[in-house]
Amino acid sequence: MEDMEVDPQTVVPVHSREGDVIVVSESDSSTEEEDSSVQTTGTSDSLGLSFVGNGQRALGSNAEIFTRNGLGTTEVLQSLIRTVAEMRNTFDQNLRNTSHPEPQTEPVLNSSHAATTLTTTTSDVSVPTQVSEVTESVAQPQAQAEAQPEPPKQDTEPVSESVQQSAPVVNPAAQAGGDEEEGETCSICFEPWTTAGNHRLAALRCGHLFGHECIKRWLVEGNKCPQCNKKAKRDHIIFLYARRVKALDNTETVQLKKYLEDERRLRRLGEVEAAQCRLQLQTVRDENTRLRNEIEELRRLRAQVAYSSSQGAALSLSQRQESSSGGHYVFSKAVLVSQAGGCRVLSHCERLGCLLASQPSPQAAFIPGYGVKKISTVNLKPSQYIPIHSKQIRGLAFSQQQDSLLLSAALDNTIKLTSLMANTVVQTYNTGKPVWSCCWCHDNNNYIYAGLSNGSVLVYDTRDTSTFVQELAPLRSNCPVVSLSYIPRAASSSFPCGGLIAGTLEGGCFWEHKEGTVYTPHILPLESGNCTDIQVEPDSRHGLVTYRPGRSNPALRCVLMELNRSPESDNGQPPVCSCSPVQTFTAGSSCKLLTKNAVFKSPAGDGSTLVCAGDESTNSTMVWNAGTGALLQKFPADLPVLDICPFEVNQSSYLASLTEKMLKIYKWE
Repeated sequence: MEDMEVDPQTVVPVHSREGDVIVVSESDSSTEEEDSSVQTTGTSDSLGLSFVGNGQRALGSNAEIFTRNGLGTTEVLQSLIRTVAEMRNTFDQNLRNTSHPEPQTEPVLNSSHAATTLTTTTSDVSVPTQVSEVTESVAQPQAQAEAQPEPPKQDTEPVSESVQQSAPVVNPAAQAGGDEEEGETCSICFEPWTTAGNHRLAALRCGHLFGHECIKRWLVEGNKCPQCNKKAKRDHIIFLYARRVKALDNTETVQLKKYLEDERRLRRLGEVEAAQCRLQLQTVRDENTRLRNEIEELRRLRAQVAYSSSQGAALSLSQRQESSSGGHYVFSKAVLVSQAGGCRVLSHCERLGCLLASQPSPQAAFIPGYGVKKISTVNLKPSQYIPIHSKQIRGLAFSQQQDSLLLSAALDNTIKLTSLMANTVVQTYNTGKPVWSCCWCHDNNNYIYAGLSNGSVLVYDTRDTSTFVQELAPLRSNCPVVSLSYIPRAASSSFPCGGLIAGTLEGGCFWEHKEGTVYTPHILPLESGNCTDIQVEPDSRHGLVTYRPGRSNPALRCVLMELNRSPESDNGQPPVCSCSPVQTFTAGSSCKLLTKNAVFKSPAGDGSTLVCAGDESTNSTMVWNAGTGALLQKFPADLPVLDICPFEVNQSSYLASLTEKMLKIYKWE
């Protein structure tokens, strides 16, 4: 430090520190008398200093103020410089003790960031008072600097306090919330990611995450990332597996669905195979019983025949074996039923020994309407016509106990009971709707059923001549009930219950007959929309369902179904009656008429079952073996076959097929 006199017209350097120069300049306001005050401007501190240029400090004061109070300028300046130096050292020490302990370079303050001017005016106040005021003005920012932590120094030029206060503050919670939201959904479609499938998690080289299908479509139309606009290509897409990303894992669900479909398919195949095995087992059992009976008969013959007649006994045995080895149907006779046509249904009365075929009246001018014609099964000749209804007859049925009482259903909204002994109608029931089918209750012969055109089934009691006793409402649609068959109760482990099977164009329903007029419905799992007929073989508990050709199956199909019933459950739920397919028989590609087919026991006596159906495309009658599914015979006809009826006369088996005009009869040999 060097003492120098202050010239009012010059700037005297007083102290030099690292290239900084403090100068004192004379003010032009020396003649003004006012209170001394220290005015501070700037944003960095309140030291009464002005940092001018690059690292130069100048102290502006009036030299005259010190000379008037009797103090030397040099001593005052030295005292001020020492105070300022001590404050500067303390301020620098506080800055070094902040949260960033690493060494920082001393800030270089220029006029644009921290410019402070100390202005001292002329006053009558004594010099010590002015010096104390200046010292207090210097000490106040020093105390503030000690009390408040200063922001960390910058490696480059310092930042002012106002700039630091206006800097944005990042909220960690908001940033975490944004990250979670970004880790849950795709930023293109805003849908959750998955770990499998088309929308599995994928990323670009820039690090942004998307659904694979979404970013793939995006890059087809552009070559930039949707979020940061960096260049990207489809080759840059990679699949990503991140721990914090919330992706919807549907892999197990997809696999379970596939396993479920496979299990259902295998279960259906298993049920079909099981039904076929049960049918074959029943056939083998019947064959075994037949062979045992023959063996017993052979043993008796062997014991009775002497050695002298051994040749004749062998001839008789060979004839028996030949007759029991099997047979086939042979054409016997054709009977003209109606010259004008119009025949529709066929039925057989075993007690009276006759066939009944529905037809329009042969004398329509005198006796209009429709009735049935008797055909003797002894000589196969037509006998007489019995008028019954005013419109076409759609159903005929005989009672097992009252064979001479015929139940008929017609489109004239009536069902009638006709005595064939007197050839007279004995009872008429008005149904209010056209009747398409009818049958008897084989568990209680007092009940009869009528299938209406609106899908309902009416239950009548023959002891009540007024009206029906119960109505079985349709469960699916209001399609006509084209077929009715009753299954009597039997000691069967798979299907012991009895009830009514109603077939419509939309499927079938089994009405389980509990007791009296209590019925429980069971929807049968049949194809919807193509069902034309359902017939039942009561002994084997099998049903024959006929489907007309459709888009998925262009041929006529006859499906043999096995009726079954679920076992009793522990939770108290009632058992469910259903059916499962056993064999499928296919015919031609045409089916415009509702042909009634037949399923019955084979006349061969080996326990096998035969299936017989009419084929409209070839105008023929086809016979299949239900056990093997093989086509046995095919009988030609001049017109489409409408109804088929097997019957027996004098221990001989016959098969009758009805067209609109003719009745053809075949004998089993």
